Amino acid sequence: MIGTIVNSIAVIVGSAIGLLVHSRLPERFTNIVFQGIGLFTVFLGVSMGLKTDNVLILVLSIVLGGLLGELINIEKGLNTLSSQLGVKFKIGGDTFSKGMITAFLLFCVGSLTILGAIEEGLGGKPNLLLTKSLMDFFSSIVLAAALGIGVMFSVIPLFLFQGGLTLLAALFGDFLNETIINEMTAVGGLLILGLGINLLDIKDVKVSNMLPALVVIVLLRSFF
Repeated sequence: MIGTIVNSIAVIVGSAIGLLVHSRLPERFTNIVFQGIGLFTVFLGVSMGLKTDNVLILVLSIVLGGLLGELINIEKGLNTLSSQLGVKFKIGGDTFSKGMITAFLLFCVGSLTILGAIEEGLGGKPNLLLTKSLMDFFSSIVLAAALGIGVMFSVIPLFLFQGGLTLLAALFGDFLNETIINEMTAVGGLLILGLGINLLDIKDVKVSNMLPALVVIVLLRSFF
């Protein structure tokens, strides 16, 4: 769990720096930063999505995962969590929720998260998660500058999600071969692409409710 702890600290420190910048940036600069993040997110999602070698299973994973997430209503849970945090710390609003959820998805739905969690979960040194921590440090500065304090609070679901993956990897890591990891990365890419679409205000995609697709792809790839 060392990698996840360091990652969490990096996000907190980076967000704090970003908030200092945020308070000094005119709105038009904040908007252009926000659009730049959206464009990069779309590019990142497409590049990750191309890692699949079975488009049908990828589509099935997204659809089935989305249905499962809609049934559980993960998005509502995350919104409730962000609202409760906002009330507790006397901060809130749509910007807070958007910042927290956007940062969480960007920090957690990616190949470095999956590979890093597996590496540490199998007893190796957390080199990938430490590398990810450095990347997330700089990303959190930019995100917090554009989206505000919600980015800092994304460390809570980040710690739970990434730490949970590390523990699962310790238990089931031997079953995660290169093919499954690539497919998980591809699914993560589609989720990030959806996030980019949200950031650019093209359409409201319920990315959070599609998170179970990361589990569905493992099950489908294990049997097909």
